[in-house]
Amino acid sequence: MKNIFLAIVFVSISFFTYAQTNIEYINRGVNKYTLEDYRGAILDFNKAIEIDPEDKEAYYNRGVCKYALEDNRGAIQDFNKAIELDPEYKEAYYYRGVCKYILEDNRGALQDYNKAIELDPEYKEVYYDRGVCKHNLEDYRGAILDFNKAIEIDPEDKEAYYNRGLSKSDLGDNRGAILDFNKAIKLDTAFKKAYYNRGKSKSELGDYRGAILDFNKAIELDSEYKDAYIVRGISKYMLGDIDGACLDFSKAGELGDRKAYDFIKEYCN
Repeated sequence: MKNIFLAIVFVSISFFTYAQTNIEYINRGVNKYTLEDYRGAILDFNKAIEIDPEDKEAYYNRGVCKYALEDNRGAIQDFNKAIELDPEYKEAYYYRGVCKYILEDNRGALQDYNKAIELDPEYKEVYYDRGVCKHNLEDYRGAILDFNKAIEIDPEDKEAYYNRGLSKSDLGDNRGAILDFNKAIKLDTAFKKAYYNRGKSKSELGDYRGAILDFNKAIELDSEYKDAYIVRGISKYMLGDIDGACLDFSKAGELGDRKAYDFIKEYCN
């Protein structure tokens, strides 16, 4: 999931104190949100809802604050109400989908992402998140189509390239995956997961030396990247560097990777 925003209500002229008061609470809540005072913002949105129980922005904004406080079930309830008041509220569908995804309801999230895209076919963040959701559901081809769209809308989206690479890798297209990891790394030279997964794809293709270079970089960026030590150890083993492999397995074990000791028992004794 990516950027969160609030539906800010701007007031120019109002002839009713009732409306002014409600909008003032919403705007004050938005200001508190920007200051990361999420609990204070919720109190203001509560008051706005008390004044006008049909105010969809108040429910939506309160839902975003609850999401920020990791109260995803509470947030979903508020997004439900916003959608009840406005069945075409695309942002509410999207963020309800985000909350469902966090709660591991991938199919429910997918339904909400579908609706958000139906309402706005150029909603880039939704394509990206729907792609991640499809990947988790092992619909790798569908995921790739969504990442394609996210990249079409924003060609500088490193995460879309990276995740498209993961989906290609899971389909056995390691050469295609490497091209996507290359692009992600070009956009962010400190993208450790892209180095790690590019190394894994190279290893699958038998390029163990190239893989080791990528695992080296991932470890340079994160010296406690235990998974990178494991796969680097495997690549070293495949090249006949048994001592180097066993040192990497040992390091992964020191970092808490239990499976490292299985590798040590099998390959180092």
